[in-house]
Amino acid sequence: MRKTRPLLSAAVFALCLLPMHAVATENADEASEANATETAGVSPEMGAVLNRKKQREQELAALSQDIDVSSDRQAAIAREIRSLDRDRETLNAKIISTSDTIKGLETELSATERRLRSLGENEDAVRLSLIARRDVLSEVLAALQRIGKRPPPALAVRPSDALSAVRSAILLNAVMPELKVETEALAADLEELHRLKAVIAEEKNRLRGDAMRLAEEKSRLELLLSAKRQEYSKSVRSLEQEKRRAEELAERAGSLKDLIAGLEAEIDSAREAAEKSRRAAEEARRNASRNFDPFSDPGRLAPAIPFQEAKGQLPQPVSGTVLKGFGEEDEFGGETEGQSIATRPGSNVTSPADGWVVYSGPFRSFGQLLILNTGDGYHVLLAGMDRIDAELGQFVLAGEPVGVMGATQWASASTFGLGSTQPILYVEFRKDGRAIDPTPWWARTEEEKARG
Repeated sequence: MRKTRPLLSAAVFALCLLPMHAVATENADEASEANATETAGVSPEMGAVLNRKKQREQELAALSQDIDVSSDRQAAIAREIRSLDRDRETLNAKIISTSDTIKGLETELSATERRLRSLGENEDAVRLSLIARRDVLSEVLAALQRIGKRPPPALAVRPSDALSAVRSAILLNAVMPELKVETEALAADLEELHRLKAVIAEEKNRLRGDAMRLAEEKSRLELLLSAKRQEYSKSVRSLEQEKRRAEELAERAGSLKDLIAGLEAEIDSAREAAEKSRRAAEEARRNASRNFDPFSDPGRLAPAIPFQEAKGQLPQPVSGTVLKGFGEEDEFGGETEGQSIATRPGSNVTSPADGWVVYSGPFRSFGQLLILNTGDGYHVLLAGMDRIDAELGQFVLAGEPVGVMGATQWASASTFGLGSTQPILYVEFRKDGRAIDPTPWWARTEEEKARG
């Protein structure tokens, strides 16, 4: 009876392989769905994976979009804002706090989306591994089915069949090690596929929750900014006149340097901002102290410290990835004069520094452009936004929202050739009309601190 053990082992492995046969059948169905890709020179298996990847990307994009805050929740937010003291300090503090929350949520959403894309790629790799071994699975299953239907005879029944039984046992003993290795590999792949599906479902739930929180915070921010605009004292007529005058100067200006010089010479708001920044810098130098946080007072009406002394303390205007830094070679054979940051669609853009708005609107190849006078001859430029929320002459605080990114990249010279379909914010620092590297001014992120 000892000679029948290989048959028993074969039966056990046959049972193990039955679920894998089901997977092979499922993958065969997926391959039939991808027959259309064969005409394009793509294998059915790869076509099925590519189709699934496309569907996953569309689902991922839809998860964090078109999420509306309920009318009841909007009404509750509006009541909360009406209950605030409508003084500048309270309003600014609430705006900056909400903006920080939004930036953190956008960072979390971006990280979750990256994890989902990576998990999807791992899932595709496991499926392709299973598909690649489909022929081996079919052959093994067919062989085991044939053995099950016509098993070798038992020695005790017909001694004349002893030679056949011995030969079958020898053959099974030869294939069993390879069959066992193949079975273990397939079982591991199936287990990994199951784990990946569970993790993907968990990440999608997290993404939905964060997207809903983000939509709610953006609704809160819109109401807060509306309340602040109502507090802005400049008359509508005067503001419209200055905007038209600024647009005329922008059409005539040949460069950013010319535009800035023209604004501060001819536009009342810009000229007033330049004078205020000069006085603020002198006052800050007289009261210089390094033992306090220069951004701690949300009620301030001027920068607490000179811009030069704010190095290493300024928050980045948007959560994202720097695609191209200052001084790198551009597509036109020159060097870049600023930084290009890829971010999520619809991201909020905040002011990186305290300053006065001296220009807000379109300018040549920069698209929508915002220019801040931050004092001591320094200017900060932000370009590539879909909407700008800051008005001419307005004093904005570091971390205060000043605009919103669009859904796609602006086609502008400042972001040409970066190879990204994401919205891109272009940031430039200037000193006395000359572009300078903004890198030394940025505060280090927690991730950078952890890396040392």
